[in-house]
Amino acid sequence: MKTNSVNPKEDLQAIREIMERSSKFMLLNSWAGFFAGTCALIGAAVAWFVVLDSGRIHYDEFLCSVDGSPINNVTIGLGIDAIVVLFAAGIAALYFSFRKARKAGQKFWTSQTKRVLYHLLIPLVSGAVFVLILVFRNDIDLTVSAMLIFYGLALVNAGKFTSPEIHYLGMSEVVLGLLAGIFAPYGILFWVLGFGVLHFIYGAVMYYRHER
Repeated sequence: MKTNSVNPKEDLQAIREIMERSSKFMLLNSWAGFFAGTCALIGAAVAWFVVLDSGRIHYDEFLCSVDGSPINNVTIGLGIDAIVVLFAAGIAALYFSFRKARKAGQKFWTSQTKRVLYHLLIPLVSGAVFVLILVFRNDIDLTVSAMLIFYGLALVNAGKFTSPEIHYLGMSEVVLGLLAGIFAPYGILFWVLGFGVLHFIYGAVMYYRHER
């Protein structure tokens, strides 16, 4: 006669994992990472080949215009390029999360969603204001560094309420942001690494760990 063995520790661990998952926002997926990475690479290509004319406009030339004003055509072009990339990536993340929730028969706009967005937006909005301050103070060379650092802090802040991959992505963005501040003339390269390559790595990890 067989008897079913009961392991209270395993049961408690399973219950703890279920409760932890139910309190976290688990709707992010690999497609959001792949799309964000693609947007970043397209944006970097536009910045290099169109705005900077394939490198013919050198780094020092767009730090200030002839009259010393921090706002010029190149600065405006780079700013619009960055805003479009970040906006498209953000909208895509919301769309893919909403689609995942619909396929799973879950609600998208829940208390977990609000909590993640709240903790995500505080560093992002602060970073956006700080970047504008840098622009108007004519410290254009530090904008990529600031964008990566504040974006990374936003992910770390929101990572407490979602998958651990978000936390590690955020830490990686912060490290790249600090390096971008040290090697400021290579800002576009760090933009590609931070917003492009790291998002592709994140997407691949999410796919192989959770979706395959």
